[in-house]
Amino acid sequence: MADENVHPNLQKLLNRARDFFSVVEDLTPGKGLEKRLNEEYGAGTPIFDDMADLIRKGVNNNEDRVATDELDGPRYRRTRVSPPSGENRFFSITTVYMSSENDKTYRGQYHLHPYGEINCVIPLDEGAQIMGMSGWQGVGWTSPGAGTHHYPEVHGGALIALFFLPAGRISYKAQPGAPQPISV
Repeated sequence: MADENVHPNLQKLLNRARDFFSVVEDLTPGKGLEKRLNEEYGAGTPIFDDMADLIRKGVNNNEDRVATDELDGPRYRRTRVSPPSGENRFFSITTVYMSSENDKTYRGQYHLHPYGEINCVIPLDEGAQIMGMSGWQGVGWTSPGAGTHHYPEVHGGALIALFFLPAGRISYKAQPGAPQPISV
């Protein structure tokens, strides 16, 4: 986890994420929330633009808070920015950097969302997209519902997914090919 005393923009990011949590704390991750977030809180809105700007500053200034822990070399990294807490309305905050090369799709770790997930998708390269439960998504939001599982995939360049997990829950025990929840 990043240290709030070391990183000057971290408190700004936490505050903006907490503004966002006040909007979504009683909503359920899934396709409906994904649609709503892209319509009401997408690029061009203050919350999205502020979080995206702070994440880009973190990458460009090499601040040790944005996707620094390598999972598969420099092209797949993550950092847990904050654990779930009362201040976060019991969401955790994590940054994941993924980069595809030579027009190939890059695939990360297979995982399951016990309580769902909300992802703020911030392309670092124009045209970079992440595969959401509803298809490829560039700048904007994805929101896999509770019980869904998948490989995170990116194509078209590099991006950061600023992701929020209810209760900080994520599982790496899921198996590819297992059925998705009936709600998908």
